[in-house]
Amino acid sequence: MRPTGRLHLGNYFGALANWVRLQDQYESFFFIADWHALTTDYAQGLDHRENSLQVAIDYLAAGLDPSQATLFVQSAVREHAELHLLFSMVTPLGWLERVPSYKDMQENLSQDIHTYGFLGYPVLQSADILMYRAEAVPVGEDQVAHVELTREIARRFNYLYSDLFPEPLSLLTSTPRLPGTDGRKMSKSYGNTIPLGEAPETVRQQILTMMTDPARKRRTDPGNPEVCPVFAYHRVLSEEKTISEVDQGCRSAGIGCVECKGWLFQSHQNEIGPIYDRRMSYESKPQEVIEILDEGATRARSEAQKTMAEVRERMKV
Repeated sequence: MRPTGRLHLGNYFGALANWVRLQDQYESFFFIADWHALTTDYAQGLDHRENSLQVAIDYLAAGLDPSQATLFVQSAVREHAELHLLFSMVTPLGWLERVPSYKDMQENLSQDIHTYGFLGYPVLQSADILMYRAEAVPVGEDQVAHVELTREIARRFNYLYSDLFPEPLSLLTSTPRLPGTDGRKMSKSYGNTIPLGEAPETVRQQILTMMTDPARKRRTDPGNPEVCPVFAYHRVLSEEKTISEVDQGCRSAGIGCVECKGWLFQSHQNEIGPIYDRRMSYESKPQEVIEILDEGATRARSEAQKTMAEVRERMKV
């Protein structure tokens, strides 16, 4: 994940919760992509070092275990930059120009991203993956094209310089799309997210001000849960019994929006409350988090150096 600020519930349910499960099944590398953040936010004045620390705290609080998985900051392993450079020598320009997100982000982002770094970030992403000879990458459907480009780069390198890299598979994961608390697309820039490790009383206030079904103007009006952001959060946070009661109660006007939001807050605390407690513990020990990242970078660098030695030998550089 890119360190553009603290993580929120969309990050958690979209990826992080699944990573916590996967670390028990795979040898895993999870890093904080500070170089990737520069591809779009190079002029925003963000403190990527502090943001990286905060993201690391969220990783640990959510349950990523440094004794099981390798956690590090991308820029701490400089070999990523070298492999990116060497891959860029063999990657056709047309491959990058057809990446679906390239034109989409150019059209939708307000800042100037007509840069070499932005065009080439999928090559850096491929270096991130192939550095560790990854066999699978956990992604949602919107990222499959990036993994496919990685497969193409691996295939081209193997053809030119003899087999070295596996062609990683997309490990498709269910990534529920949560709306923002105001019903718009969730975005930190809109201020409509619920941070992952937020204090309970702050979360309560955020939930109480959430937008609901705009057609339900009075307590006695029946509602439509399908268009209500609060119900979208119930689907990922609440138990099946609560989800069913909310659905039926909303449609029949058997419950009001305030009651519905109260149930959501309780579900949030049941699921996310322990993450808040762990976050508070790690926040009080930042040096311990930095040491975890340093140890992870050392392990990652060891693997990266092995890969780069073979890449240099094959490319005769």
